[in-house]
Amino acid sequence: MVYFIGAGPGAADLITVRGQKLLEEADVIIYAGSLVNPELLKAAGKDCLIYDSASMTLEEVLKVMDENRDRKVVRLHTGDPCVYGAIREQMDQLDEMGIKYESVPGVSSFIGAAAALNAEFTLPDVSQTVILTRMAGRTPVPEKEEITKLATHGASMVVFLTSTMLAELSDRLIEGGYGPDSPAAIVYKATWPDQKVIRTKVRDIASAAEAEGINKMALIMVGGFLGNEYDRSKLYDPAFTHQFREASK
Repeated sequence: MVYFIGAGPGAADLITVRGQKLLEEADVIIYAGSLVNPELLKAAGKDCLIYDSASMTLEEVLKVMDENRDRKVVRLHTGDPCVYGAIREQMDQLDEMGIKYESVPGVSSFIGAAAALNAEFTLPDVSQTVILTRMAGRTPVPEKEEITKLATHGASMVVFLTSTMLAELSDRLIEGGYGPDSPAAIVYKATWPDQKVIRTKVRDIASAAEAEGINKMALIMVGGFLGNEYDRSKLYDPAFTHQFREASK
C-alpha cells in the first residue's frame, strides 16, 4: 500500500496527525528531499528504508514502490501534493501495476504563506476568489491561463514556481489590470525557521526579492486582500438575519 502524504509547508509540526502516524508506521519512505523538511524523517522507525526522490526519476520511484508492494510505503510530498505535486502520473502507473494507494491531505504552502501574513484571501467587497497559478517556464501553461489574462479578474492571486521571473511577472500583472501600486507580498520558505515575509507593491516585486537575495522557494501574493479596506462580513453583522440568529431590532 502506498500513502501519498502532504508534509505541510515546512514546519515539522504542520503535518497532520494522520500523516505523522503513517510516517511512524512506514516500512519505506520516499520523500522530496529538495523541498521536504528533513526533521519529519525523525518520526521514521529504525528499520525504515528512506529514499530521497530529488535525484530519482519517476521510473525509479515506481520501482521502489513495486519492490515494496506488500509493505507500507509513504510517498512524502511538500505542502499538499494536489497542487503542483506530480502525483497523478504516479497514481496512474500504480493503477496499471495493481498497487493500491491512498491520499492524505496536507497544509499547502499558500495557506502557510497566508498565515505568515495574517491574511484572509476572501474579504467582503474585495475578493471572493483565489487564483493559484504559475508563470510558464520549462513547464508550459495553457494559453487561457496566461498571467496577464488571469490578472484581469483582479482576484486574490498566489503565484508559485516563479521566483526567477519576477520582473516579467510584475509587467504581466500590471498589463492585466493590477495597478503598479497594488499591494503584493513575497513569502520565502513559509513556516520554515528561516522564513522571510516581505510586503511590497506589484511594480517592486523583483527589486524587493533581489534586496533580500530571494530567487527560489518563494510565493508571490497579489491583490486587495493585502490592503486595509474591506467591508464587515454579513455573518457577524447584527443587522443580518440567518438560520442561527435574528437581526437586532
